Amino acid sequence: MINIQHFRNAVVRPVLDGLGLRSAAAEELVMGTAAHESGLTYLKQVGGGPALGVCQMEPATHDDIWKNFLEYRPVLASDLRDMFGPAAGAAAHLVWNLAYAVAMCRIHYLRVKDPLPQVEDVDGLAAYWKAHYNTAAGAGTVEKWRADYDRIVKGS
Repeated sequence: MINIQHFRNAVVRPVLDGLGLRSAAAEELVMGTAAHESGLTYLKQVGGGPALGVCQMEPATHDDIWKNFLEYRPVLASDLRDMFGPAAGAAAHLVWNLAYAVAMCRIHYLRVKDPLPQVEDVDGLAAYWKAHYNTAAGAGTVEKWRADYDRIVKGS
């Protein structure tokens, strides 16, 4: 497993800061998403599913973000290209480029119209993940997200 503080300080914060998309709540939501989705261990979905990277984003979701969101936000798309060069726009890069996976996770949440919960509302962050990242039909649960967040991110 990746050291959680190294992941936060060397990947998550610099990426979110570099894109101008960091808030305390956004940081915790991304941290919790990575902790739950991959356990900060797996870079491809266990069981042969399509999800890729530390945040386990499906290639179809990645491509939809580029086609239907970033296409209409040229400054953000340009910032991604400046930050990641040829990695920007290629779903396969989610596997080996932790920073790109984090950026795309944050942008996935940026598409949501609902405001982020407060940073201290961990149950709210878990519910936000369920509603907007996993979806109501997905197998993940708020309780499991919260347990993974507490265990991996908070170390309790």
